[in-house]
Amino acid sequence: MKVLVLGPGGREHAIIRALQKDPQVTQVYSAPGNAGIAQQIPTYPINAQNPAEVITLAQQLDIDLVVIGPEAPLVAGVADALRQEDIPVFGPDQEAATLEGSKAFAKEIMAEAQVPTALAKIAHTMEEASEAIDSFGPPYVVKDDGLAAGKGVVVTHHREEALAHAQACFDAGSHIIVEEYLDGPEVSLFVISDGERCIPLAPAQDFKRIFDQDRGANTGGMGAYSPLPWLPENFVQTVMERVAQPTITHMKHRGTPFIGVLYCGLIITSRGIRVIEFNARFGDPETQAVLARLKTPLGQLLYSAACSRLDENTTLSWDSRYAVDVVMAAENYPDTPRTGDVINGLDDFADEEDLYVVHAGTTQQGQDVLTSGGRVLAVVGLGEDLAQARERAYEGVQRISWQGAQYRQDIALAAVQQQIAVPQQYS
Repeated sequence: MKVLVLGPGGREHAIIRALQKDPQVTQVYSAPGNAGIAQQIPTYPINAQNPAEVITLAQQLDIDLVVIGPEAPLVAGVADALRQEDIPVFGPDQEAATLEGSKAFAKEIMAEAQVPTALAKIAHTMEEASEAIDSFGPPYVVKDDGLAAGKGVVVTHHREEALAHAQACFDAGSHIIVEEYLDGPEVSLFVISDGERCIPLAPAQDFKRIFDQDRGANTGGMGAYSPLPWLPENFVQTVMERVAQPTITHMKHRGTPFIGVLYCGLIITSRGIRVIEFNARFGDPETQAVLARLKTPLGQLLYSAACSRLDENTTLSWDSRYAVDVVMAAENYPDTPRTGDVINGLDDFADEEDLYVVHAGTTQQGQDVLTSGGRVLAVVGLGEDLAQARERAYEGVQRISWQGAQYRQDIALAAVQQQIAVPQQYS
């Protein structure tokens, strides 16, 4: 099986690493990829959001499976175009991808499928936004309805900040969702779906804020870990029964089957499990931690889903170790990140089995690898327990440097210190 992975980031590098371990995958290609990916496999500098360019490349390479990493190509209809050419693709059609492309649409689907989520109001004007914000009260939760690379949400006690975010969304031509504030530990769960059946991967937890102790602006994610030692034993089964399967079943019934990975962003509140958001692709940086532990051949799993032949009775095999990944970001991320800095220390990694680097915003220039994006790379550590995995990841971070590099120092720390409290009545 020859596989083409679309996307330039850390999620795609992690997917490629996992695909290369599948004995039935003979070759992996990437478009457009990054410096780290290009060191391992052939890359092609096409526009992954252009269906015609993707089809042409897939046909030239005689690809057996296309895996779409980021959300933008999905919302652009790349999966639709590939399916019209009878090219197997792991990723939802454009209409199904609206689960991520529009939070208002996702709320509509959740209501119809009776999936538990936060109360919300949609606002198209500042007058409507002001009324919605006041109706819920602080802390205020204001979300851009469209794609925002994980940075379209503001949670604040300051009304003026909430209104300013609403105005910025309106100015950009979008509208907003104002939600009730939910309090509790957050969980990310990836669910592989073939449009009818679905299989969960291992849960993970990511860290959205730029600074320690969840301070500062939202980012695309500054680190993650998996599995979650504090999670109730029947949590995944509950999510599958109350969230994932009802959503997949409803999408099929409405004529928009969801084939790909349904990212369930969840929170455990005192009133039960609630969906914060749906995404239509693997999450970044959770993928780096989750796929580090997956032993089941990924290519075969994704191909089965793409061909609508998923066996929901499949039992996935996992490495018993824990995985922690720490994202290193460029100076001034998530605002306007500084790029073009030489990254030092990458040669110190011999791709150790329990410590390695996943590239994201990197580019090659001669013998140097330079920063080219906000989130530059992630260091992944595996260990017999969470503390050891975390220690290894941060040991790796200390080997790498560039001007202005920044990272959080508390990824997975609360879990190691057993400071995460799960409400007893969570189900």
